[in-house]
Amino acid sequence: MNLAAGDANVAEMIDVSAVTNAAETIHTPPLLEVRAVSKRYETRNVLERVSFTLGRGEIVSLVGPSGCGKSTLLRVLAGLDRDFDGELLLDGLVRRGPSPRVGVIFQEPRLLPWLSVADNVAFSAGPRQGSDPRVARLLDEVGLAGIGAALPKQLSGGMAQRAALARGLFSQPDLLLLDEPFSAVDAMTRMRLQNLLLSLTRAHGTAALIVTHDLDEALYLSDRVLLLNTTGPHGAGRLVRDIAVSGPHPRDRRDASLGDLREALLEGIGAGLTAG
Repeated sequence: MNLAAGDANVAEMIDVSAVTNAAETIHTPPLLEVRAVSKRYETRNVLERVSFTLGRGEIVSLVGPSGCGKSTLLRVLAGLDRDFDGELLLDGLVRRGPSPRVGVIFQEPRLLPWLSVADNVAFSAGPRQGSDPRVARLLDEVGLAGIGAALPKQLSGGMAQRAALARGLFSQPDLLLLDEPFSAVDAMTRMRLQNLLLSLTRAHGTAALIVTHDLDEALYLSDRVLLLNTTGPHGAGRLVRDIAVSGPHPRDRRDASLGDLREALLEGIGAGLTAG
């Protein structure tokens, strides 16, 4: 579903059941398979039979209106919520629960205030492991060289989120899950962090699934954008669109084709809300 150079630069929006993902197109096994995941809170259906795949090194954004289950789905994928129906496969093996191969970055940095920046980055290795050589390399990569001994309270919001990115990469995960990772910073810092995320994922060969409300962010960062929406009589979140975004990185934020895709996504969100 790539956009040809002579086309109208708008990706076709189709039923997710008809989608052939990039990983399948080139006949390589996907890194992550999500099979018919459903989630229920007491009497309310939150997710209903959500299925998709994600390839190695692929960046995918998950968008949709508030309350459609995006963050719930991310918690399921992270292994933080095990009470769901369906299957998750990582490299073909069924997984239920957290995995060191999956890193998680939250909306807030969530750095432990009593630990140094370096110890926060290495937290998954145990307490006070900031002297690990990988920490200094990661802090250098995210632009925080030389501040490993600082405490989180000494960091700006953008610096704290850079430290969170380093922490997410410390275990050398195959997949990063990010929940609105840049929503708490100003616009210029957000753009810098977006570019940093792109460079880090490419350098480490890490795939990423990003939950965001910002359609421009999704289209700038992603190889594909998944649209989750509340549909049907119970208002459960379903995956209704899978849209490929053509063009190599880095992209021009002013590219007219991204604006066209944004309008297509907005139409899809509106259509889903009307149908619900």
